[in-house]
Amino acid sequence: MNAHYTVADYLLDRLAQIGIRHLFGVPGDYNLHFLDHVIDHPQIRWVGCANELNAAYAADGYARCQPAAALLTTFGVGELSAVNGIAGSYAEYLPVIHLVGAPMLRAQRAGEMLHHTLGDGDFGHFARMAQEVTAAQASLTLDNAKAEIDRLLSVALTERRPVYLLLPGDVAQAPLTPPLSPLRLPAFHSAPEALAGFIAAACELLQPARHVTLVADFLAERFGARQALAQWMDEVPLPHATLLMGKSVLDETHTGFIGTYSGAASDPLVRQRVEEADATILVGVRLTDTITAGFSQRLTAEKCIDIQPFAACVGRQTFSPLAMHDAVQALHQLTMSLNGQWPPLAVSRPELPAAEGDKLDQHALWRQLQAFLQPGDAIIADQGTACFGAAALSLPQGCLFINQPLWGSIGYTLPAAFGVQTAQPDRRVVLLIGDGAAQLTIQELGSLLRDDLKPVILLLNNGGYTVERAIHGPQQRYNDIAAWDWCALPQALGSATASTVRRVSTPQQLQSALQTAGNSGRLALIEVLLPPMDVPELLNSISQAIQLRNDAA
Repeated sequence: MNAHYTVADYLLDRLAQIGIRHLFGVPGDYNLHFLDHVIDHPQIRWVGCANELNAAYAADGYARCQPAAALLTTFGVGELSAVNGIAGSYAEYLPVIHLVGAPMLRAQRAGEMLHHTLGDGDFGHFARMAQEVTAAQASLTLDNAKAEIDRLLSVALTERRPVYLLLPGDVAQAPLTPPLSPLRLPAFHSAPEALAGFIAAACELLQPARHVTLVADFLAERFGARQALAQWMDEVPLPHATLLMGKSVLDETHTGFIGTYSGAASDPLVRQRVEEADATILVGVRLTDTITAGFSQRLTAEKCIDIQPFAACVGRQTFSPLAMHDAVQALHQLTMSLNGQWPPLAVSRPELPAAEGDKLDQHALWRQLQAFLQPGDAIIADQGTACFGAAALSLPQGCLFINQPLWGSIGYTLPAAFGVQTAQPDRRVVLLIGDGAAQLTIQELGSLLRDDLKPVILLLNNGGYTVERAIHGPQQRYNDIAAWDWCALPQALGSATASTVRRVSTPQQLQSALQTAGNSGRLALIEVLLPPMDVPELLNSISQAIQLRNDAA
C-alpha cells in the first residue's frame, strides 16, 4: 500500500472518476489539510467562492451541465450557510456532493466544546439537519470511509440529488488503498410485466386517438432522456412543448415544437394543442404552481400518459418499476406504428409581443435579446421578470436554459452562472438577473473576473422587487431596495480592464451594448433600466394566481 495515499486522495479520485473537475467552496480550519490534497490533485481544481451559499449555487449550476458537482464547506457555520443552495439542488434534482470538513474524531468522541459547534458536545446536530435536504448522509471513520464514499456517490448519481459527507480531519489524513476499479453504479431494471402492461395500456389509449401531443419537463433532462426524445421527435411528427422548468430539453427549432406550456397562461394555440389533444404524453413533468399559473392546467388523467423516472401512469393505472428510458423507447416504437393515422403536422408558434416606439420596456428587451442569442448559448434567468420574460424566447439549436422556478431562490443565477462558465469556459453564458436578486449574490462577480470568465450579464434594473410588487404591495417600501451604482462594481470587485460595462435606457442603446458585448471577448455587464411595474405577460398571469392563493381564507 502507498503509505502516502489517504482517505482524502481516495475521495478526490472517486470524484474525478465520475467527471468532477472542480471543487467549489470556502476554506475553514477544519478542511484546510484536506484542501492541501485538492491543490495537489492532478485532475480537480479548487474554486474558492465569496461565501458558502454562493458556492452551493455555483455547484448547482455546474451539476446542470456536468455529470455531478462537489462543494466543500467547514463544519457548522459553513455548511449551514450552504444549506439553502443544497435544498434547491434537492428540490430540482441535482447531484451535488457536499463535503464538510469536521473536527477530529477524538475531539468529537470526547465531546469537546469546540468553535463552530453549539457548545453542547453534540457533533451530530448539523448532519441531522442535512437529512431533510440530501438523499444520503455519512460520517466517515477509519473503518467505513471507502464503502461510504462509494455508497454516497452512487446515490447521488442514481437519484440525481445531493448527498452529505462529513469528513473529520484525522480520517481525511488516514491511509487507504487506492480504488482498484471504477465506481459501479447499481443498475435500475424495469420489471418485464410492468413494461408489458404499460405498452398495452398506452396502445389502448393511443390507437383511437387522432391528435396526440408530447410535453417534456426538467426530469427528462435530469434522468438522461434528452437524446432519446430528440430521436423520437425526429422520427415521429408529434407536436411537442416544454414547461418552463424544462425549457431547452427539446430542440425549439424543430418543426414540431409549439412553445412553452403554462396552463391558463399559455399562448392559446399551445394550450389548445396540449389540453384538447385526444392523448397527452408527459415526460418528466412536475406541475408546480409557478409554471402552471397557480395549477390552472386542464389535463384529464384519463387522457394522459405520464412518464416519471422510475414509474409511469396511463390514465389511472400505474406501472412500476419502469425506467424512464424504457418507457420513452416503448412509446417511440408504438407511435411510429400509429402516426400514419394522425393528421399531417402543422404548427404555428407564438411570437414575441411587438415593441412600441422608442421606449425600453419588457417587449423591447426580449425582442433585442431574441436577436442576440446564438446556437449553443447557455441562458440563465433568475426568478422574476427575467425568468418569466425569457419563457417566451425561441431558443436557437443547442442552447441550454437554466432557471429555478420550483425552489425559486432569488440571486441563485449569478453564482450558478459562475458554475456553468467554470464547467464550460468556451460556451457563451448569458445571465439575466434583476437588481433585487443581484444584491444577494453579486460578490461572485469578483470570482468571475478573477478566473477570467466572460459571461454576458444583463442586469435588469427596475428599482426593486418587481416580482413581489406584481403579487402584492406595489407601493410598499418593503419592495424597495438600496440604489447601487452597478456599473462601478466590476472595478470594485475585480478589474475595470477585464470587463465591458454599459448602462442603457433605450432600445438603440441596448442593441449597441449587446453588439459590443458579443464582440468584446471580455465579461460584459449591461445595466438595463426598465419601468418599475413593467412585467412580462406570463409573470402578470402567474402573480395574479399566486395573489389569489395567498389571499384565500
